[in-house]
Amino acid sequence: MSSEYLLEASHVKKYFPIKTGLLNRVVGHVKAVDDVSFGVRAGETFGLVGESGCGKSTLARVLLNLKKASGGEINFGGRNIQRLRNRELRQLREEMQIIFQDPYGSLNPRFLVRDLIGEPLLIHRKMTSKEIDDRVIELMELVGLDVSRRNRYPHEFSGGQRQRIGIARAIALNPRFIVADEAVSALDVSVQSQVLNLMMKLQKELGLTYLFIAHGLNVVRHISDRVGVMYLGKMVEVAPTEDLFAHPLHPYTAVLLSAIPQPTLNRKTARIILQGEVPSPANPPSGCRFHPRCPAAQNRCRVEEPLLSKVAPERQVACHYPLE
Repeated sequence: MSSEYLLEASHVKKYFPIKTGLLNRVVGHVKAVDDVSFGVRAGETFGLVGESGCGKSTLARVLLNLKKASGGEINFGGRNIQRLRNRELRQLREEMQIIFQDPYGSLNPRFLVRDLIGEPLLIHRKMTSKEIDDRVIELMELVGLDVSRRNRYPHEFSGGQRQRIGIARAIALNPRFIVADEAVSALDVSVQSQVLNLMMKLQKELGLTYLFIAHGLNVVRHISDRVGVMYLGKMVEVAPTEDLFAHPLHPYTAVLLSAIPQPTLNRKTARIILQGEVPSPANPPSGCRFHPRCPAAQNRCRVEEPLLSKVAPERQVACHYPLE
């Protein structure tokens, strides 16, 4: 593993078998994640964007070792996480955490807030009830929650407050790396900004590293240092955030940028409307997977798959004809 990255994925794949008949005969595979490589540096936020079904969440769960990879290698802190067993794997669970999309569905409605936040401490640390309660109070103060409400249930909190509970739970064990899987997509716009500001504040104070997953580029711009764009199981572009917004190289990135809401009179980019439906990951197109919908596709795109290649010190793109 390169010492440059805290987490590095190399040619990671995740295929789900398609079975049929009484004998569950495998007739194909859904290629949810197909040969993805990238790295996340310690202390940075790496944004991961793409349409629903492109494999973002599946990739995140493979990186956290919650799903077994079908191929490739994942290194975290100098360790191949796929080879970890028992005690080492338990340690990994403390160092890597996740914030889920649904701030209500991810919390057990029968648990008090103090128990929800304190559960990781109960499982992973030998702490007394008093020590856990003190830590819960500390965590609630860190995320801006009223500690006097720790004996209430999740349904008594607003969506933004419930997401703060989820964040408090995620940082309880002092992790190094956190996956935020669509962590603000279910919240109102004004609440989104509050939660994003909180996450950035905690990152500075606690030295956290984030993988921030979102559907659109408008959200990741405010929190991410670098961005990776996925389409149909493939990484198609990686770049520093501001470079990506100023000059997208892949046509699909340009499509996502054009979809960002802007005042009509001051709109800087023309809206690009994609034709056709997203192909099935069980039967992806030959060549470039984006070519059936790409307005700039040529014959080469239909038969030859482009590789994710370095085109500048911090930029990679998988396109035969990058945008100029």
